[in-house]
Amino acid sequence: MNHTSLLPTLFRTEYGKIVAVITRHFGLEHIEIAEDITSETFLLAAETWGKKGIPENPSAWLYTVAKNKAKDYLKHHQIFSEKVAIEIQNTHRNIQTYEPDLSNENIKDSELRMLFAICHPCLTIESQIGLALRILFGLGIEEIAEAFLSNKEAINKRLHRAKDKLKKENVSLEIPNDTEINHRLSAVHATLYLLFNEGYHSTTHNRPLRKEICFHALYLAHHLAEYKKTNTPDLNALISLMCFHASRFEARIQNGEPILWEDQEHSLWNQELINTGEIYLNRSARGDQLSKYHLEAAIAYWHTQTHDEPEKWQNILQYYNILLQIEYSSIAALNRTYALFKVEGPQKALVEIRKLGLEENHLYHALLGHLFQINDSNSAITCFEESYRLAKTEADKKIIQNKIDILKLQMAKLSSRA
Repeated sequence: MNHTSLLPTLFRTEYGKIVAVITRHFGLEHIEIAEDITSETFLLAAETWGKKGIPENPSAWLYTVAKNKAKDYLKHHQIFSEKVAIEIQNTHRNIQTYEPDLSNENIKDSELRMLFAICHPCLTIESQIGLALRILFGLGIEEIAEAFLSNKEAINKRLHRAKDKLKKENVSLEIPNDTEINHRLSAVHATLYLLFNEGYHSTTHNRPLRKEICFHALYLAHHLAEYKKTNTPDLNALISLMCFHASRFEARIQNGEPILWEDQEHSLWNQELINTGEIYLNRSARGDQLSKYHLEAAIAYWHTQTHDEPEKWQNILQYYNILLQIEYSSIAALNRTYALFKVEGPQKALVEIRKLGLEENHLYHALLGHLFQINDSNSAITCFEESYRLAKTEADKKIIQNKIDILKLQMAKLSSRA
């Protein structure tokens, strides 16, 4: 592997860690400086590795350079000599000997502290996700703009306002105390859930799946599970949900093309992740609260079962019924309609789907086409063509066009026989 292919991967995995550790020492009010130091570190890596080759331990090289740049900042910038350095000298005799703690434990702890800071209730959920994508996941402004179907200028303004808000509220990089932890945890769970979904249903650069975002969200969730007061049933259910979805990554994309669940090659499913998902789903049952994560994880579990028997879809339908009572969403209602079709057939599903009022959603017309294609190919094609018109990504359009082509080919064969 050359440096041009390795650096983007390291940027995704290490950028947020380095920013979190430096910010923990400099203070959240100086997060832009931590970001600048980290960015300069990767720029230097691109220049140096291109000339001298990749070092034996690339991650350690990055941490060493970032640490030295942080120390240089403390030495040579007046604002730090007057403010931050004074605070550090309270615990260090000589600023010259200051060493940022880049141990694995401190890196993990700093990332979680950053996650809680980003998920502070003073920020909107859009700002929380935007900051997480930028700071913890290392996404560029253009990529974040694509994820939010926005533009670079708007996203830049949103992130700056969010950082200013954190400064104004004097938010620090701390794990919340016992009285606040439950409220803040719900925001953290929601952010990790939405970040995973952004990777799973990615619109960035028309990539239907961004595994690195999904696995980073799972990685942070696993770290939360290592701490007693953050290791809750809801979190275990969320980890279970992520594992079940992640288990089908290799089967979901083939030759760059998205593959629907019913057409996936089961041998490509990751059994280790499925087993891990089952372990965390069992752990999530120890509490007395039923969250949407529990129900979505249970639904995802049944989707990892390869048999297509009535019991499977009856269970899925039941879980969707409960989920919609806990937290209604149009997509969950649409998915429930598919489960209803599997249990009771297309006629009842057609009655239910028309109640949803989702005529502007391409998935609505895609499912409508699926329900029609059993008995009415012409109506099915009309629905799929409307779904194609409304679809926003090339990946979705390819799936829909493939369905249209298959139906037209089947109709042509039947016509020729007649």
